[in-house]
Formats: sequence, C-alpha cells, structure tokens
Amino acid sequence: MLTTYRRHLKDCEHRNEGRKYRRCRCPIWADGFLARHEIRKSLGTRDWEKGQDMIRQWEVAGELPAGNGSEPMTIEQAKTEFLADAEARKLKNSTIDRHRILFRQLEQFAKTEGMRYLKELDTQTLRRFRTSWKDGDLAGLKKLERLRTFFRFARENGWVADNPALAIKGPRVTLKPTLPFSQDEMIRILAAATKKIESVHVERRNKARRVRALVLLLRYSGLRISDAVGCSVERLQGGKIWLYTQKTGQHVYCPLPEFVVKELDAVPTVSEHHWFWTGNGTVETSRKKWSEALAALFKAADVKDGHAHRFRDTFAVELLTDGTPIENVQAFLGHASARVTEKHYAPWVRARQERAEADVKRSWERDPLVLMETKGTPEVHGKPEAVN
Repeated sequence: MLTTYRRHLKDCEHRNEGRKYRRCRCPIWADGFLARHEIRKSLGTRDWEKGQDMIRQWEVAGELPAGNGSEPMTIEQAKTEFLADAEARKLKNSTIDRHRILFRQLEQFAKTEGMRYLKELDTQTLRRFRTSWKDGDLAGLKKLERLRTFFRFARENGWVADNPALAIKGPRVTLKPTLPFSQDEMIRILAAATKKIESVHVERRNKARRVRALVLLLRYSGLRISDAVGCSVERLQGGKIWLYTQKTGQHVYCPLPEFVVKELDAVPTVSEHHWFWTGNGTVETSRKKWSEALAALFKAADVKDGHAHRFRDTFAVELLTDGTPIENVQAFLGHASARVTEKHYAPWVRARQERAEADVKRSWERDPLVLMETKGTPEVHGKPEAVN
C-alpha cells in the first residue's frame, strides 16, 4: 500500500507540522510498498488530487506504469541536452550565454524549492520562478521567451506532456525611444578618449587606445557591443568588416571609413585573433568589462545616459536620415525583417519622409507651371493671357 504526503521544503511555514499536513504547495511524494517492492519517490506534481489518482492507478495495475521504472528527466540533464543541441545548431555564443544565465537561475530556484525533476516545474511553479527575476520589462520578456523555447524543446523530446511556460503572460513592454548620439556628443566622446590616451601611464596606454578603437568600430559598423568585443581581426578585409551570414548563405559586409580601418590596424590586439577579447572565458564576461570602460568614458565626456547600444542607434539613424532605404539598414543591423527595423526607428523613418517631402516642395520653386499658377497669371505658349 502506498501513502501520499507532502515533502515540505525548507522554507515551508508548515514544515514542523509533519507529513500529515497537506494544505501547502510542497511537492507530493509516495511512500510504501507496491508488488512487494518498496517505493519512495516524487510524483512530479503539487496537485493533491492528481497525486491521489496516480497512486490509485498504480495500485489497480499492481505496478508502476511502463517507463516509470527509470528515473524521470532531471533539470540538470535537460539543461545539458538543450545546450548541446544549441551548440550543434551553431547558435551565437551570446545567445547560448543568455540561456546559461537562465539555467543558473532556474537551478538555484529548483534547489531552494527542493525540486530535481523537470516535470515538477508546472505553470504555477514557473510563475513563482518569474517573480524572482530582477530584469526590466523588455529583458523579462526576452527571458520568458527563452524559457518557452527550453520547454518546447523538452516537450518535443517527450520529457514533459506540454509547455507550462506558454500559459505565462509576458510583461507589458513600453519601448523606449531610440536615442542616438548627437554629433556634438560623438565629438566629445572621441576627444575624451584621445585625452585618456595622452594622460594615462604608458603601461595603460594600450587599453585606452583599444577603448577609442572600440568606440569607432561600434559607431561605424552598427555591431552590438558583444559582437564587437568578440569580433576577430580576420573579419576586417579590404576596408570592410564582415557582419554576419544571411540564411541564404550571402555574407553581409559593412564598409568602414579609412581612418577607422587605420585605427583598428594600428591598435594593439588583446590576443592573436581579437582586438578586445583574449579568447578565453566567455565574450559576455569581457563585454561587461568593456561596458564599464565605456561608462567611464561617457562620464569623462559629460554624456548623459550613455551606453554602448546608442552607437548602434546612431549608425542606423544616420543612414535613415540620409535617405538610405530601410531594407538596406535592416540588412546591416541583421534584423529578421524591415518591420523590426521600422518598429525601433519609426520616428527617424518619418523624419526621412518629411525630408523627402521638403525636397519635393523645394523642386516646385523651379517649376514654371507652379510659379505661374501661384502668381495667378496663367500663360499660353509663354505669353500672358489677357484677362477680361
């Protein structure tokens, strides 16, 4: 005969009331004998009625269901399988790193909750997991999407019956307006970088030179800072930087100004193949260090709300306001579609439209028909028509 009970977690306020207390939300376990075999295992649920039904089915059958003789998929095993698949699919290192961050948080949460198996993570449990996040709205939405991706992978492999993360609604996200650097801000940033090179001790001068080179690469390539930090020297050829490869197999290159190319060629590299990364550890770790260096530079240049992504915004906005087709900007930025680009840079697309409209209106100033109609003196064959 099997007995169901709540296995109280360390932080359960009813822990001292023992196994008979069942009104909390701690995991449900089974204990006893079935077909002369001693059983003590988690039922993988917190629903008391569901746990009772499972026990009754086992006792009627006189044995555990087929497939339950082996241990269910653990969270640790599922994580390992997912990351191995992500690497086999050649996902970007930055993407895989973000999944690793999610798994570290999930494993810590599961340890606190006393959970080991993947199927113990139901929708209600995942909602509690989300309350532990310290992210902003947009970062929280992206993390939720990664959680859904992981459980979709688990469902496709038969480890869980459904995707419990799908029932969790995403946070309401209000996109912040794009804020490119002004030309004056860019001048002050580069001036502060140059002053830093001239003022620091010779042993620290190379790092200061790399900071300036990183600023120029970010501004004129449109790369995200993690991609710029991990960018290899070999990707710069013929005055152009290789950005990425499209799904069609076509490479996307971005030409760089000559002075930027010279700066990158002259700056001392951190390692044999990278300007800003040793090649050891993760790019994310190195990215944080360079973000701190840029933050100090923004402070020295007296630039408010400065952060690395504003260089990417500056790159995109300068192209759009100069009349570059949005499809070309989308290709440089690596967005999935032009709609994504327009979503982020809609105000600047409108500015481009307004500029185009102004050009049309200026063309009217040289149009004889417009001048004639505006003055109210219609001409026929180049001569004023008599007015009765």
